[in-house]
Amino acid sequence: MIVALAQIDLAWEDFNTNINKVETFTKEASLKNVELILFPEMCLSGFTNNISSLEKSEDEIIKTIKNIAVNNKINIGLGFATKVDRKGQNKYAIISKSGEVLANYTKIHPFTFGGEDKIYSKGDHIDICKINEFKIAPFICYDLRFPEIFQIASKEAHVITVGASWPKAREDHWISLLKARAIENQCYILGINRIGVGDGLEYNGASVFVSPTGEFLNDVNSKEGIIIKNIELDKINKVKKQFNIKKDRREELYYKLGGDYK
Repeated sequence: MIVALAQIDLAWEDFNTNINKVETFTKEASLKNVELILFPEMCLSGFTNNISSLEKSEDEIIKTIKNIAVNNKINIGLGFATKVDRKGQNKYAIISKSGEVLANYTKIHPFTFGGEDKIYSKGDHIDICKINEFKIAPFICYDLRFPEIFQIASKEAHVITVGASWPKAREDHWISLLKARAIENQCYILGINRIGVGDGLEYNGASVFVSPTGEFLNDVNSKEGIIIKNIELDKINKVKKQFNIKKDRREELYYKLGGDYK
């Protein structure tokens, strides 16, 4: 499957500018025969804790993305935020080229260090969808630091995506954790990060395809644009046939040990 990572600069709290950029990059990807294009976390607003600026409802955003997907005959994964009652939700949706909502994930781990947990509700489920022969699970940014949910998702998923607003100051963690999650789970890990400056924080991109053996499949850079690669199910199957880590996991013991140390 041909996949594109959209490494883009975002306009701060400016829906119209950002959605126009999403449409532009989606059109470019479609012309290059991409089957799935993935955008970063909160790519319609930037990573904002000002939920009063989130004027579009989830239904309005999903409808807009559906139209872009259908018009360009391409599957789209995209992070966005909405206001729900007194709190917000940090979401990642995957929309099919026919306009079907395949996944609609809410971030399980809001970023407490940045105060996100006080503003946004916590998600409580993992979404897995299917495009062609690939099963895909989306996560968001800070989720990357919690390997347990990746182990759960990779029991079924061939690809785990991480849409992010990950600052340049912690880029070494981003790179290391993406590589580790791929090696641990023996699946593709796709990290999609923004560039530019938002609310005083600098973002350096470093969006990357990581293979099931932990290899980086593209050059890491901070340029705006789409990064396109072909991912292959056979590579996952080959790795697991040669050296299947999952079969050696002792999850019942892990749960017991975790209970002992509460």
